[in-house]
Amino acid sequence: MSGRTTTAQAVTATAPAELTVAELGLSIGQHRVLRSVAARLPAGAVSAVVGPNGSGKSTLLRLLVGALSPDVGTVLLDGRELATMSRRARARELALVEQDSAAPVSLDVLDVVLLGRTPHRAAWGSDSPEDLAIAHAALRRAGAADLVGRDVATLSGGERQRVHLARSLAQAPRLLLLDEPTNHLDVAAQLDVLHLAEDLTTGGVTVLAALHDLNHALRYCAHVVVLDGGHVVAAGPPGEVLTEELVSRVYGVRAQRVLAGGRDMLVYDRT
Repeated sequence: MSGRTTTAQAVTATAPAELTVAELGLSIGQHRVLRSVAARLPAGAVSAVVGPNGSGKSTLLRLLVGALSPDVGTVLLDGRELATMSRRARARELALVEQDSAAPVSLDVLDVVLLGRTPHRAAWGSDSPEDLAIAHAALRRAGAADLVGRDVATLSGGERQRVHLARSLAQAPRLLLLDEPTNHLDVAAQLDVLHLAEDLTTGGVTVLAALHDLNHALRYCAHVVVLDGGHVVAAGPPGEVLTEELVSRVYGVRAQRVLAGGRDMLVYDRT
């Protein structure tokens, strides 16, 4: 058999990544954003990082992808320190879909998605037929195939979110980081993205999503990390971690776990 990667294989990883964060800390100016954050994500599963606004969720994801550097602590991917990897090598292993990705000026949707192939091309290499096939497959999987030919700067927030998700899929990461992946999306599109995250894990991808909606974490995630004030205050299976007491304390609300439609859910009220 040839060693050439097929299109179907290229848009999913072959083995899920195991991520370990050890005593991670970061200050921005005089503000301590993350404090001794330690966590281990199960490989080949969807995990969530949750917490109130300002708890450090987005900062943690940006540290993991290398957009920021921690003051202290280490990040290990399959036991290897990410800090020792080149930017190109890291981009072959993990990808980040940001909450509000800036729109490039006058750039076609397909060209945006093809940026995801950059880590896999030789220096100064052009887009190959395989790259194009992978990009189109990623667009279909992200529900954005109908946007090809559009200028990404003219898209709505939800449309742009799908395009940047497709770009990350074309990157073929073993670890996919999603910062508020349901942001700007209507209800049906939110469910599509969360189902896609689940589906990706069956193809060998580990997914970590920063989520606001705790019910999404309860329904779609195998593991959850709760941040509060830059600290990890709890971690484990969502059904065990997201208790009424913990949610009430961390979010400053009165939370109650209920059964609705056969599913465990959280409902809230002001304290």
